Amino acid sequence: MATAAPANDGAALANSAGAALGNEASRMVLTLTVAGQLCGVPVLSVRDVLGAQAITRIPLAPPEVAGSLNLRGRIVTAVDLRTRLGLPPRGEGAGKPMSVVVEQSGELYSLLADQVGEVLSLNPAERAPNPPTLHPSWRDMSLGVHRQGGQLLVLLDVERLLDIG
Repeated sequence: MATAAPANDGAALANSAGAALGNEASRMVLTLTVAGQLCGVPVLSVRDVLGAQAITRIPLAPPEVAGSLNLRGRIVTAVDLRTRLGLPPRGEGAGKPMSVVVEQSGELYSLLADQVGEVLSLNPAERAPNPPTLHPSWRDMSLGVHRQGGQLLVLLDVERLLDIG
């Protein structure tokens, strides 16, 4: 006895296309530069990229918290990546930092970077573990490294970056 093949209503096709898109998105990173070092943050964490913003200092905040900014009526905590990663402050005339707004545990945070670059798709198989020569403060906040042309891209762990306190 022959059985009829199940009807394809397109749901299975849509699910596989969505899974493929989700898989590709999980490989993508937004590049940014901090004190000349190329870094990347997972694009799925990024909510917005902003130019220079007015930042209000928060009294008694930890040194890595540069202050807060207003994003469409929401208060966003601004984290200075230079301070967080143990780097020297921006020099005079270096320009104002750009903001990469990320979401963590339902809260918005602005990661202040010197420059924001492009979105890249990185092959997870090409990710190398953190080299032993990487400074401990970077090693603790990195998911690994990728060779990008002649540079080393440090893939930042947003959750660990925001674990301030």
